[in-house]
Amino acid sequence: MSSIIKVTGLDKYFGRLHVLKKIDLEVKPMEVVCIIGRSGSGKSTLLRCINFLEEPSAGTIEVDKLVVKAGGRGKEHRQLVHEVRLKTGMVFQEFNLFPHMSVLDNVTEGPVIVKGMDRAKAVQIAEMNLDRVGLLFKKDEFPNRLSGGQKQRVAIARALAMEPKVMLFDEPTSALDPELIGEVLNVMKKVAQEGMTMLVVTHEMGFAREVADRVVVMADGEIIEENTPEVIFKSPKDPRTKALIDRYRSGGHE
Repeated sequence: MSSIIKVTGLDKYFGRLHVLKKIDLEVKPMEVVCIIGRSGSGKSTLLRCINFLEEPSAGTIEVDKLVVKAGGRGKEHRQLVHEVRLKTGMVFQEFNLFPHMSVLDNVTEGPVIVKGMDRAKAVQIAEMNLDRVGLLFKKDEFPNRLSGGQKQRVAIARALAMEPKVMLFDEPTSALDPELIGEVLNVMKKVAQEGMTMLVVTHEMGFAREVADRVVVMADGEIIEENTPEVIFKSPKDPRTKALIDRYRSGGHE
């Protein structure tokens, strides 16, 4: 089976700071890949390069057979980037909901404005996805009436309403109070079980262990190890991976 995401020779510089160094990564359709690593290891930057929220400095990104080379310019490059973004739903640490819009309007906004979808169809898709995340009953509420966990579940519904081929999650629980994390992780597990391809930057080791097909470990802008959760958590090869997992086991996290 060919990969739905293929990252080849990816470099990213911020000025003179070399944040990503020759990253190669492939993700198969319906695969759940969790990326772990200490703060500053390049995890979020990698995710942001895949959908061009950050422009890569070198390398190639392929998403669902669309190939985009770093450093591209002009109309054709912009069109390719736009098409890649349509195929990749993104969920951030912060929820980024529009405060002046109801939950339903937040979820229909993308399909109507970006995809030009008929509003009635967009509402139908939005309601289906709010139901998927257990929040259809909140469709007429405004974000300030929701808990942090509910806001993040709406953000997931909003990303799913764009009907992406791939979901990218950038530490989606890191801004939440501990008691709200579980409800978001449960929704993510459900989305994974439904067959969505997912690339998840996370510090939730229990989630990575239970849900991931593969765990990718990053340090200093490089992928230092990747394997099944069982191998990564029980017998990591790189001492930096072992130190990271020991740290989490002892109750600390990055």
